[in-house]
Amino acid sequence: DDGEEEIDPRAELMRRLQEYEQFKRAGEDIGELPRVNRDTFQTNVIATNIDRNKPLPEVNLEDILRALKDAWQRSTLTTSHTISREVLTVRERMTRILTLLGSDKFIPLTSILDVREGKAGVVVTFMAILELLKQTVIEAVQAENFAPIHIRATAC
Repeated sequence: DDGEEEIDPRAELMRRLQEYEQFKRAGEDIGELPRVNRDTFQTNVIATNIDRNKPLPEVNLEDILRALKDAWQRSTLTTSHTISREVLTVRERMTRILTLLGSDKFIPLTSILDVREGKAGVVVTFMAILELLKQTVIEAVQAENFAPIHIRATAC
């Protein structure tokens, strides 16, 4: 023992906790102070009168009639109509193709694909032909390269 007093660790911890409490309380007190001139600043603005003379536009009868004509033409462009979808099924198309083929006769592929039905009709017909070929209900024949393709019903 060198004559020094032993420092109690609990007393030191208590002293530090009390010091922390004092700083915490001081921070809270500062936080409650008004914030004007610390975070926000008041300003003074002097408004001046600005003289703005806007002349009224001169409109004549021809300009009004031209505007009316343009509006009329635009209104005719925005007319609408209703488009209804026609339901096309592959099964119905398969039945129609088999009816067209009948017995043992060949029919050109181009006569089955009707372009008047639009893209949807051609696609559905082509899918029906592919499905019938897959099921080996019909067969496709081509005499040589780039020759027309003919279809006929297979013999059951």
